Amino acid sequence: MLINCVSKYNIIYNTNWGDIMLNEIDLEYLEDNLPFWNNLDKSEKALIKNNTTKVFYDKDEILHSAENECLGLLLIKKGGLRVYIMSEDGREVTLFRLSEGETCVLSASCILNYITFDVMINSETKTEVLQLNVGTFSQLNNQNIYVENFAYKNTVERFSDVMWAIEQILFMSFDKRLATFLIDEIAKNRTTDISLTHEQIAKYLGSAREVVSRMLKTFESQGILKLSRGLIRVTDKEKLKEMVI
Repeated sequence: MLINCVSKYNIIYNTNWGDIMLNEIDLEYLEDNLPFWNNLDKSEKALIKNNTTKVFYDKDEILHSAENECLGLLLIKKGGLRVYIMSEDGREVTLFRLSEGETCVLSASCILNYITFDVMINSETKTEVLQLNVGTFSQLNNQNIYVENFAYKNTVERFSDVMWAIEQILFMSFDKRLATFLIDEIAKNRTTDISLTHEQIAKYLGSAREVVSRMLKTFESQGILKLSRGLIRVTDKEKLKEMVI
């Protein structure tokens, strides 16, 4: 069972955009992307429809930090979210990233409020989220076994992502970490053109911008990629893959 929030179930809205009620397209998206939807009864489905709003976030906007209450269940319709931790000196380590069609359960369980270090969630680009408020999700989690199973499974998957991130930092050389990251970006975006700055990649990998720049230049000298302002074009994907074997 998820840890219940002690709150007034307030939803934190983007102050620039505000919250918007769902239209028919949003409702269809909700039904198609919530794995437990077909295992809800009519009253539970109505409860979700009446307590879900559409929220827009600008690029690099913080959705959750140590000062925030639980957001609720987040279903990403457009854009993407990044979950990361930050050290006292401002160094960021990305734990995992979420894209369209994926859900964030940690933001609804209040687990983040019980972790002793700050876990942050921000929007990687302009992001559109369908947000089920925390009170409703907590109620459904307590009364419907399919919702509870979904929450457990999602949490385990995210924990696996966190362990993979830690394993990379502790046991993988930086050149392999960077190569793995670039391969993942190619697969995710279905293009060999990666529109990220060296600073952004450093945040994703928990490194310094100078280290990223130096390694990318090494890759360029090896004929693996070409660098230009705000763009990395991978020219030899096979050689990049060989680096991580």
